[in-house]
Amino acid sequence: MLHDNTKARLADFDDRKEELTAIRHYLHQNPELSHKEEKTARFVADKLKSWGYDVTENVGGYGVVAVLSNGTGKRGIAVRADMDALPIREETGLDHASANDGVMHACGHDGHTTILLGAAEYLARTRRFDGTLTLIFQPAEEAGTTSGAQKMIEDGLLERFPFDMIFGLHNHPGAPEGQLLFREGPLMAAADTIEVLVKGRGGHASRPHLTVDPLVTACHMVVALQMVVSRFTDPTQTAVVTVGTIHAGEAVNVIPETARFAITVRSFDEDVRANLETRIKQMITSVAAAHGAVAEVDYQRGHPVVFNAAEPTALARSVAEELVGEDNVGTCNLIPGSEDFSHYLEFRPGCFVRLGNGVDSAVLHSSKFDFADESLTVGAALWARLAERFLEEDAG
Repeated sequence: MLHDNTKARLADFDDRKEELTAIRHYLHQNPELSHKEEKTARFVADKLKSWGYDVTENVGGYGVVAVLSNGTGKRGIAVRADMDALPIREETGLDHASANDGVMHACGHDGHTTILLGAAEYLARTRRFDGTLTLIFQPAEEAGTTSGAQKMIEDGLLERFPFDMIFGLHNHPGAPEGQLLFREGPLMAAADTIEVLVKGRGGHASRPHLTVDPLVTACHMVVALQMVVSRFTDPTQTAVVTVGTIHAGEAVNVIPETARFAITVRSFDEDVRANLETRIKQMITSVAAAHGAVAEVDYQRGHPVVFNAAEPTALARSVAEELVGEDNVGTCNLIPGSEDFSHYLEFRPGCFVRLGNGVDSAVLHSSKFDFADESLTVGAALWARLAERFLEEDAG
């Protein structure tokens, strides 16, 4: 482990631990849903302005972008945190539990935001970097196809606030508090959604020969789709095809006119993703034809793969090892969940980091979840030291 007292250390954040915890608890008590983060964004913007950042609000919705330049360096680094909460009724019983009934920070975005604020204050105070720091406080990470990353990019984020590399993190239940996990290449899955409408010919349940049963057809499709991964996907690759909902009919003695079902598809490679789309469409239309039915397939591409580029991942891992020691840095397994941070990575190289939230932590999106306050200073120190390393005076 290297020791460089000219760059951020964990010890530099010891006297900020109480303040960061208070900020995190405030945000946890006042959660706001995707596209409704008005008060959260204002709270964040006011803090950043007080520290001397050039702050732009309402980027792609309630997005906040803070810029701070120092020295004459031409390089720029961006760090992103997400701010939105989920429509879940909290059941933690904590003193800082949500005061907004039916809304809670069940994914730890309160912690992510607090971590970046902690780094922001330190970097503004010390200014031991040479170049431009861009901090992105993003709304609506949980919003699916209308996510905040997409909205901010559409609103000109990359052109209005140029940077060379981008970094982000997410807490990781099951890993020790403060442990930092990295993975070069694919980390989190592309997530696509398919909605299928099966059109048959309804009739009396006692005379099925006079009908085209869309429910039976849909059931055959669900079974046939199990072959897409097991028989039409390279076994050295990873993919998931899951039918999550199926709906048809209202009465037991009526064969309905239509049936509907929906599928989620996860993959870690663009060629695999394209093959899955082709095979799924073929399977559905072929089974429909075999049963005399018609199928309408609405294939919706969601977030792409979170792909960590080699250079930023190596840099971030090196910084983490300097900060917390090699024993507290690990390699993350593939994660079949998705993350809209992937949209930034389509335009700029970057790295998405996982930060341990405790081995006994409740799972993400649970009504019992809470962010581990012991991880706050580790995350803040990581961003501060990473910015200092990337924007060193002799860099580039």
